Amino acid sequence: MASENNPAPRAGTRGRIVMLVDNGVNGDSRVQKEARSAAEAGWDVILLGKSPGKTAQHWMIGDAQVRLLKVPNPMQRRRHEYRRAPLRSPLAYRPGPLAAYRKQKMKAWRADLNIRLIEAGAKGAALSKARLLPERLHAKVVSRWVGVRLQRTYALEQRRKRMDSPLDRFTTAFWQRTLGRRAWRKLDPYLLDLDLAYGKVIDELKPDLIHANDFRMLGVGARAVLRARAAKRDVKLVWDAHEFLPGIKPWDPHPRWHAAQCLHELAYSKYADAVTTVSATLADMLVERHGLATTPSVVLNAPDAEISPEQAAEPVPDLRELCGIGPDVPLSVYSGAAAPQRGLGIMVESLPNLPGLHVAFIVLRPKSPYMTELAERAEELGVSDRVHILPYVPHYQVVPFLEKADFGVIPIHHWPNHEIALITKFFEYSHARLPLVVSDVKTMGAMAAKTGQGEVFKADDVQDYIRAVKAVLADPKKYRDVYDEPGLLDQWTWEAQAEALDEVYTKLLPARPRIPVDRAAEVTV
Repeated sequence: MASENNPAPRAGTRGRIVMLVDNGVNGDSRVQKEARSAAEAGWDVILLGKSPGKTAQHWMIGDAQVRLLKVPNPMQRRRHEYRRAPLRSPLAYRPGPLAAYRKQKMKAWRADLNIRLIEAGAKGAALSKARLLPERLHAKVVSRWVGVRLQRTYALEQRRKRMDSPLDRFTTAFWQRTLGRRAWRKLDPYLLDLDLAYGKVIDELKPDLIHANDFRMLGVGARAVLRARAAKRDVKLVWDAHEFLPGIKPWDPHPRWHAAQCLHELAYSKYADAVTTVSATLADMLVERHGLATTPSVVLNAPDAEISPEQAAEPVPDLRELCGIGPDVPLSVYSGAAAPQRGLGIMVESLPNLPGLHVAFIVLRPKSPYMTELAERAEELGVSDRVHILPYVPHYQVVPFLEKADFGVIPIHHWPNHEIALITKFFEYSHARLPLVVSDVKTMGAMAAKTGQGEVFKADDVQDYIRAVKAVLADPKKYRDVYDEPGLLDQWTWEAQAEALDEVYTKLLPARPRIPVDRAAEVTV
C-alpha cells in the first residue's frame, strides 16, 4: 500500500530506481546528475542520502525525489570505548560524562570558594577567611588529583582511537584471520548502523533496481536485494564504483577502518548485477580484484551540456567580482575537494614567485581546518590579499562560474586513485575552456599532454609548478584553441554519460523500453 514514506511509482514510468549515497547529496554532482537524468529517461527515481543533522530532509532534483535519512550511529564508537581500562590506565575515569562532570565540579567548587572569600573580606571577617583556608587547600589538592585523572582519561581516549598497541594489532589480525571477509562487522560496525537506517526505507520503497554509489552503499544495496529476493521480489543491483578502494588515502584515521571497508566491499561485490565506474583503467582493476564476469561500464562525471530552464534562470555569481579583482588581473582557480593529498598548498607557496597572480579556491567548506591552515600560510608569506576561498556553486553553474579564470589547476599528489581517472574538475575546466596546469599523475597528465590543453608539472614540486604557470600565462590562446577541435568536448558531456548509464539499466530491466526525452525546451550553456 502506498504511503507518504512509501509512495507509489509515478504513473507511466519504466520502474522504480532507488539510488543510495553516503552523503548529504549537495556537493555530489555525480549523484545529482544521475538522479535527474534517470528521471528524465522515464524512471521513477528516489535518491536516498544521509542527513548531516538530526532531522530528515527532502526535496526534488527535476522529477527525482531526494530524501536525506537520519542515521543514528551508536556503533560508530567501538565497544571497548564504553568500558573502563583498569589495567591499561587505572587512574582514567570510566567512559561517559563523569570526566566532564568532575572537571566542571572542581571549577565550580573553587569559583564558589573564591566568592565566599571575597564576601568574608568585604565584611572584614578575618576569622571567616581563616576558616576557609583548610577547604581551599583541600580543593586545591583535589583539583590537582582530578587534573591527573583527566590527563589519563584523555590519553586513554587517544590510544583507543589510534588502536596501535600490540593488543589492538593482535585483535585486529585475529578477527581478520578467523572471520575472513565477515570481519568487517567487528572492525567497523558503523556499517551496520548505515544498513539499519537505509535498509528499512529501501524495503518500504520496493524498488525494481538499486543503484548503490561507492563502497559503503554497496553493502546496504546488496543486503536490500537479498531481503527482496527472499520475499520473492526480483530486484537488480548496480554498483557504481567511484574509486579503487585499496588505493585510497583513508579519511578515517582509525586503523581498522580501511581494512573493514575493503572486506565489506569484497563480501558484497558478488551481488552486483552490473558495475559502473569512472575510468577504463579502474574498470580493469575492478575485474581483477573482484573477479567480475563483465567489464564495468564507464560513466564519466562530465558536466551537463544542457541545463533546464529553471537552472538557466538562476544568476551565475561572478568569480572575479567575488575575488574583488578586475578582468585583467591573472587568476588561477581550483574547484573541488580540499585535502592535503590534493596538493593545494603548492598554489599558495608559489605566489611570492608569481607576482600579481591571484588564486581562487572553490571548496565545499571554506572554513575547514585545512583551508584555515592555507589561509594562515598565505598570511605568513604576505600574499593573503591574493588568496580567495569561496564556497561551491550548484553543479550546473560550475562551468560558467569558472570561465572568468585564466587557468585551472589540478595539483594532486601521487596516490593510486589519483593516477587512474579523469576527475570531475578536469572536465569542468575543459568545458570552461581553461588552460590546465596539472600534476604528472598518470591519466590526467597523459591526457593534458596528448591534447595540448595545458602544462604538466612534477607533483609537489614548487619550482616546476611555477614554470608551468608561467608557460600558460605567456600564451593562453595556444591552450584554449585546443577546445575548438571537433568532438573533443562532445565526448566529455553528461548527456553522453547518461545514455551509457541508461543502457546499463535497460539491460537489467529489458521490459522497460526507453522513453525519448524531449529537450526542446531545455537551454544550452
